[in-house]
Amino acid sequence: MCGICGFIGKQEHREEIINHMLHAIRHRGPDGQASRMKGDAALGFCRLSIIDLEGGMQPMENEAGDIGLVFNGEIYNYRALREELVKSGHRFGSCSDSETVLHAYEEYGTGVVDHLRGMFAFSIWDEKRKRLFAARDFFGIKPFYYAMINGCFVFASEIKSILEFPGCPREVNREALEQYLSFQYSILHETFFKGIYRLPAGSRLIYENGQIQIEKYFDPVLTPKKMRGDHKIMERLEEVLKESVSIHMVSDVEIGAFLSGGVDSSFVAEEFTGNKAFTVGFMDKNSHYNEISVSKELAEKLNLEHHTKNIAREEFFEAVPKVMYYLDEPSGDASAVALYFVSQEASKYVKVVTSGEGADELFGGYNIYLEPDALKWMGWIPKSIRKKIGNLAGRLPESLKGRNYLIRASKDVEERFIGNANIFSNEERREILRMPQGALPTEELLKPYYEKAAGLSDVDKMQYIDLTCWLEGDILLNADRMSMAHSLELRVPYLDKEVFKAAQGMPAHAKTRKKQTKYLFRKVTEKYIPKESADRKKLGFPVPIRVWLQEEPCYLAVKEAFTGNTAKEYFRCSQILKLLEEHKNGIRDNSRKIWTVYMFLVWHKVYIEGQ
Repeated sequence: MCGICGFIGKQEHREEIINHMLHAIRHRGPDGQASRMKGDAALGFCRLSIIDLEGGMQPMENEAGDIGLVFNGEIYNYRALREELVKSGHRFGSCSDSETVLHAYEEYGTGVVDHLRGMFAFSIWDEKRKRLFAARDFFGIKPFYYAMINGCFVFASEIKSILEFPGCPREVNREALEQYLSFQYSILHETFFKGIYRLPAGSRLIYENGQIQIEKYFDPVLTPKKMRGDHKIMERLEEVLKESVSIHMVSDVEIGAFLSGGVDSSFVAEEFTGNKAFTVGFMDKNSHYNEISVSKELAEKLNLEHHTKNIAREEFFEAVPKVMYYLDEPSGDASAVALYFVSQEASKYVKVVTSGEGADELFGGYNIYLEPDALKWMGWIPKSIRKKIGNLAGRLPESLKGRNYLIRASKDVEERFIGNANIFSNEERREILRMPQGALPTEELLKPYYEKAAGLSDVDKMQYIDLTCWLEGDILLNADRMSMAHSLELRVPYLDKEVFKAAQGMPAHAKTRKKQTKYLFRKVTEKYIPKESADRKKLGFPVPIRVWLQEEPCYLAVKEAFTGNTAKEYFRCSQILKLLEEHKNGIRDNSRKIWTVYMFLVWHKVYIEGQ
């Protein structure tokens, strides 16, 4: 695991520039730093040593010295791939998975990605062709950003590294802000910084003759099949899950596990080869916000050395600016802060951890996936009539039971579901913004995704939206940044292309059934973990933001931010203050809306105001 950066183009003081870019992402690889200058290419690398501790340093060259590589990630099938390449005449100078990628590029060209199993983001400079080839893994586990600055193509693992390139502007992308207010994360390919872009998950990029070409090589479209009986599905699922956890144990250093007590992390913790587990909770009277006791009980049953930390309200808020710095962009997901602390705790003992990200998206784990079944009782009503019912329900008092059900039942899934977070509606975000940009309505932005999922069930459509947008933009971004903030590699065994193949064909009833999520997945895990863990309801990282925002210290801090100059520049302060006061007085729970706005203001202070 590491950080990569570089640029293609004529530029003075290249080594000095690369060193500045590397310094910005030093946390991603504190074990070593190096650079390579070849022709118009400057490549930089900082290393976190996991495989081949003595060798494997980058940037790496082929024997002829005309192809250079910087690589971030892990290739779990590298040994088998290496054997194939040796048979084809390739000679290796190290035992690293990185060198396997280099030789695989020589053998397969841009088709190298089809032969890789793992998580990765890399750049390869081909001196003969004067071409940069870059790629990002199937689900977007590892990050890759790029920009054109003063005629140079600039790339890096994190935006903060690109910001170190001479002449790089720090202009806020207001369109990104407008969409963020709905999605809770940065969903556009152009980031919160104008002119800086993210390479989408499952994509490869070629920069040649001053032109950028991007191609999607992997798209996680679900293809459910009609299957009789559950046995065959469970048999295949069990086989591929155990095998994936096993190959994710490839490492020359000790591996730990994040443990929440829920089914996803519990199964991985039972199957992995390490003996240390890590959990955080909150010092709150409401046990709903603390999973330590449940995790401790499970860790004892699995014979794991359990390390825990309770997070106090004060240290949580103190960490928020640091979290925004490491995230690069605003995130309204408060669980990112919890991830920051559990990563910090784990980094005291290990360099690698496993985690359960991806299981919910693949196997139907979110509670919202139960909604289509709940709404089917109104599905027989013609849409025109359902619309009228929904409009009438919208005029009823918010406290009236059943009001929200009628409103949501009046809409098709394409209208009501934008992902696991739906913070501000299109109308609400226009009301609170001082200068709305006329950004696409959320349903228009997601229309191309829904078109790809046409003909699927509502549950499968929802999963596809989460697999392509929510997973990359929120879950995996938070996981990568918060772990790497502490020089900790995080592995996600569920997000494996072989696991996806098994999940891809699962019919909807194998995922949600009898008001239970991840139905067959839970049945499989019952053989390995306690039934109470396998059946445990999805909680994620529960954070007591709702409670804290009603308490004086947090309320006053947010109020100060909502009345500051930055808030006045971007928002109608009277509107966001109204949200805060309603929440403080218990009129309605506005905590997620308040937190989403507040995180943007904190991010702005860190990155734009330089505080």
